Amino acid sequence: MPKSLAARVTSLVALLLIAAIAVFWAFREAGPPGEGGSGTALVGGSFTLTDQNGQTRSDAEFRGKLMLVYFGFTHCPDICPLDLQKITQAMGKLGDKADQVVPIFITVDPARDTPAAMRDFVANFDPRIVALTGDKPAIDRLVKDYRAYYKPDAGGTDYNVMHSALIYLMGRDGRYLTHFGQDVSADDIVAGVTKQL
Repeated sequence: MPKSLAARVTSLVALLLIAAIAVFWAFREAGPPGEGGSGTALVGGSFTLTDQNGQTRSDAEFRGKLMLVYFGFTHCPDICPLDLQKITQAMGKLGDKADQVVPIFITVDPARDTPAAMRDFVANFDPRIVALTGDKPAIDRLVKDYRAYYKPDAGGTDYNVMHSALIYLMGRDGRYLTHFGQDVSADDIVAGVTKQL
């Protein structure tokens, strides 16, 4: 393996390990609801961002519904499309119950993810997905509130963004309930959501 490739792979592994440890400690500290920790104060937060149609959207308008919140970006080569496909399948499997759930896709790449880019991207998935973008400070604050993670690769305009890949299930009051990892299936999401309906 060439030295530059080996260094890049080592750097990538180190960043993934740091992100995994950060996510582990954030959720360990929060604790599951009803089991010691409050499960509410450390994960999640309010937002006012712009959707794929250029409309201002706030978390407050989704009160009374569950939210499936996912952080990603439109240039993502594989993880984001796979996870949004799982959310799409889950929404289909929920049938009439899907009306009680709002799937939300929040970009971690606001420099490239304009409302138009978000609209084109989510057109490939469930039409109920609300795709949100905004300025970098607003995105960074929300990423921090959700104990998520992202880091763009350096250089050029065709860069990749490393990011945590969790689907957060938020309650009707906007508070954290649980999350789903990368190994989750659409059926797992359906089961988790159904427990809260």
